Amino acid sequence: MIVDNGVITLTSETATCEVAPRAGGAVAGFWWKRNGQRIDWLRPASPSAVARRDAEQMACFPMIPYGNRIRDGRFTFCGREVIESSSVAHTRHAIHGHGWREDWQVVERRDDHLVLEYEHAPDSWPWSYRARQSFALTPEVLTLTLEIENLANELMPAGLGFHPYFPRTPQATVAAAAAGVWLTDTEILPVEKTAVPPGWDLAQGRRVAELALDNVFTGWNGPATVAWPERQAWLAIEATQPLLSFLTVYTPPESDFFCIEPASHCTDAINLALEGVPETGLRVLAPGARRSARVTLRPKLN
Repeated sequence: MIVDNGVITLTSETATCEVAPRAGGAVAGFWWKRNGQRIDWLRPASPSAVARRDAEQMACFPMIPYGNRIRDGRFTFCGREVIESSSVAHTRHAIHGHGWREDWQVVERRDDHLVLEYEHAPDSWPWSYRARQSFALTPEVLTLTLEIENLANELMPAGLGFHPYFPRTPQATVAAAAAGVWLTDTEILPVEKTAVPPGWDLAQGRRVAELALDNVFTGWNGPATVAWPERQAWLAIEATQPLLSFLTVYTPPESDFFCIEPASHCTDAINLALEGVPETGLRVLAPGARRSARVTLRPKLN
């Protein structure tokens, strides 16, 4: 294991994973070295992004204790009104929780394994909790595990998710079977859950260049597959089921990346559930209870 400029490097034969504990506990890179060439399976972070602790420019960051947006950063839970401020300039809504904006502490490390922790003290989010991430690297697979423990003496809403960024190439494809999808308004907030439109059906694989999505798919039971035909490479994404049955697919045009984000709930789940909307994925943790989720990234070269 190498520690350089705030990045911890895990190695296992020809596989490498970099983690930046002070940049939201994010993965800064995941690649293989084969025949003298580097093959990036996630979008690599630049040294300047690591120095700025800019999790949005990393390869993958954790979403905890919620993912995606909470409308206006406001919700009511067990009779208490909670107001979460936006953490980024591009939206007025609370987004992606706390973990990606915080320093994480190293609690265990080996050449091919790392464990980080972050403990949240009550603030605008009035519940204390402990978050833990583990990163396990083998020559064949990278396994990411995210856990949350409720340290408060009352019930707490608790969601988990992963936000990986994949390198975009002209022929890159994504495949994932889902039962439904949330349509959104101009602020990427959910307005209607519907069957997957034919143009968005990813079950048989679609070119990323043909998609313009920033939507949560529901009823995903894994896996999802990313392929780069030009590189004769593909990667399987598997996730804890049925916990991580929501899959955000984000394909911003004219960008060098796209995202496939497994999560335990849909956007604004806590407000939708309060309105009586079914199957939002909202989950609650009792005092002292824990919940964990796992994602595996399994690359392959043809």
